[in-house]
Amino acid sequence: MVRLGLIDYGMGNMHSVQQAFFRLGRSLELVKSPLDLNQCDALILPGVGSFDPAMGNLEECKLVSPIRNWAKEGKPLLGICLGLQLLFEGSDEGQSEGLGIFKGQVRLLPDDVGERIPHMGWSPLIKRKSCPLFDEGSQDWMYFVHSYAAFPSIDRDIAATTCFGQRKVTAVVWKKRLGACQFHPEKSSLAGQGLLANWLNWLDLGAPAWD
Repeated sequence: MVRLGLIDYGMGNMHSVQQAFFRLGRSLELVKSPLDLNQCDALILPGVGSFDPAMGNLEECKLVSPIRNWAKEGKPLLGICLGLQLLFEGSDEGQSEGLGIFKGQVRLLPDDVGERIPHMGWSPLIKRKSCPLFDEGSQDWMYFVHSYAAFPSIDRDIAATTCFGQRKVTAVVWKKRLGACQFHPEKSSLAGQGLLANWLNWLDLGAPAWD
């Protein structure tokens, strides 16, 4: 069975993520140092909070370069919420350099669309391309809590968007074996559970590169 690692760097909603995978019959190994990566076949990067403290914590755990190398080697990784934002080159929320696994910047949600910031609540996924996270033909609603959104430089990296007022903002990114979602699948009831189950099924099939 695929060995799953949950990156524990002091900024994640660890218990909820662990419980979501437990309900799917999977356990997660906590990754707190580079050595812990040796026990993993796939990684989950969760995140709740602000960009700079999160990158600072990853630096303190000496995990920044190992995560970048993990991605360069084409190994599976799934980012969740702030975990998606950290995969980009930087954020308007702070000054730190991001992991740079996806090209592009994270910016404050638009304040001219008549919507409150943070964007909080249930919103539908508007799928732009297929990826291992999705069931074909379904329109799933997911639970979002965020004030910033990723703006990928490569349009092809966007797998799904969601609506924020009249604007569409990035909800899911995917390339090869690397993916991330801005929402919280662990808090998104059956739809979120289905998304995580799809990711696990893809891993169990050998995680074929998908672009």
